[in-house]
Amino acid sequence: MTGLLVNDRDIVFPGQVLAESIEFLPGEDVIREKEQLISTKIGIASINGRFVKLVPLTGPYIPKRDDIVIGKVVGIGLNGWRLDIGWAFEANLNLKDATSDFIEKGADLTKYFDYGDYLMTGISNVISTRIIDLTMKAPGLKKLGEGQIIKVGSTKVPRIIGKQGSMITMIKDYTGCRISVGQNGVVWINGDSPEKEHLAIRSIRKIEAESHINGLTDRMKEFLEQEKK
Repeated sequence: MTGLLVNDRDIVFPGQVLAESIEFLPGEDVIREKEQLISTKIGIASINGRFVKLVPLTGPYIPKRDDIVIGKVVGIGLNGWRLDIGWAFEANLNLKDATSDFIEKGADLTKYFDYGDYLMTGISNVISTRIIDLTMKAPGLKKLGEGQIIKVGSTKVPRIIGKQGSMITMIKDYTGCRISVGQNGVVWINGDSPEKEHLAIRSIRKIEAESHINGLTDRMKEFLEQEKK
């Protein structure tokens, strides 16, 4: 057995053998067949000790409990709101999970959240592919004000945020924009001028396009410094 066959951060493809040894353990998007670890997707190899997993380069957003997502209000009923979170089915935000206020039966719910509003929400429960419950009862969850909305691949969100928020903080510092990123790939940007918002958008698009490249943080710092001149 030759052991590990790829390096950390190598781009790998479905069916590619990543390791040939029982010493290595499969992580996310990696399967074992006898003594081989095999990739199931296009992605970047991530090796941590004996664990081998993938960071997918492509793929749709799949809702998970405790995810923080940005959703658009697309429906209002008697018991709450329905939000588009980029999934095949709309998610539910019930009255009891939206506010601590007492709301009388038949009240005009558009006074709270109206059609077209964007909300920073949390996924409280995934009952099935068709039934996803949301909540607004956690720190940082709120209705988002005016701003630019862009959508990125959900698999690129970790790179856009960066380790301990380092990448998105750098963009905020250089542009002065207020930015919220949902794990579903929806990004809200609010700046003091269209120029600053445009720079923030260009920065995020650059990260999305170059997420697989080593040294991305330094590349982004150089890019932002040049654009601010």
